[in-house]
Amino acid sequence: MTDLGTPVLDNHMHLDAANQGIDAVRDFARSSGTHLLVVNKPSWHLGVEADAGEDFREVFEETLRLVSEATAELDGRAWPVLGVHPGLISRLVDERGFSPGEARDLMCAGIDTAAEYAAGEVSGDAAEKHDADGDGADGTARNVVALKSGRPHYDVSDAVWEASNDVIRHACERAAEAGVALQLHTEATEDLTDVAAWAEDAGLAPERVVKHYATGELAGVTPSVMCEKEYLEDAVETGESFLMETDFVDDAERPGAVMGPKTVPRRVRWLREQGHDDAIRRAHVETPEAVYGIDTQATLSE
Repeated sequence: MTDLGTPVLDNHMHLDAANQGIDAVRDFARSSGTHLLVVNKPSWHLGVEADAGEDFREVFEETLRLVSEATAELDGRAWPVLGVHPGLISRLVDERGFSPGEARDLMCAGIDTAAEYAAGEVSGDAAEKHDADGDGADGTARNVVALKSGRPHYDVSDAVWEASNDVIRHACERAAEAGVALQLHTEATEDLTDVAAWAEDAGLAPERVVKHYATGELAGVTPSVMCEKEYLEDAVETGESFLMETDFVDDAERPGAVMGPKTVPRRVRWLREQGHDDAIRRAHVETPEAVYGIDTQATLSE
């Protein structure tokens, strides 16, 4: 158990072996962080220019490898979130000459590949290695706890916007089929009831859809709150479920961006000083279990 006396989960962090990589995990752990959700970096950031869904496998395998290394450094453990960054659609359309429909189809194919991992359908050494430390009761045998999708947070054409929404709908369906959650990268908003309706239509509980990079209030789905104090104060005041994140991007050209790996533990300490123990439990124990089916207490070393 850490000096904070509670699991401390960063719900959205990227790792890159070519940059800080596992050193960032060590910084997180030294600051009393215990659990991580590691989201694969955008495919093109790892030099992968995908032409087919299978091309994303290289990105996912690297993420799984880093998750295993991260778990070895933590008093708790790390879990992977695999999928396709929504910004890829602009890269495909604006730089590579894809039509919005062609870009949509490629991104859906990438989601399909991620869903194979989430559903435990991947065979070979990677599956055996990454499924080795759980019996499935809390999602650890399958290991991948969420898919990743979304839509651009910047202005795009109507065709690109609709294609992106189609990718989200597809991701909802695949997450429901695999029995995992869905993390979304979207525009800045406090209302994602449209996406909640799509999730329900797909058989995915809306509370298992998470908006990453959220502020403290959000209708429709679960917010993963960026660790600005004002956002956290808003989240605490709502009394609703929430998660905490840094969106640490592990980019050598932007060290510490978006927030550094020590931030979540520091904000948990600050919340404790403010007397918000109930909110800490919501964010680091109750909501992770409700959304991802993970037990941050049972996976925490004494």
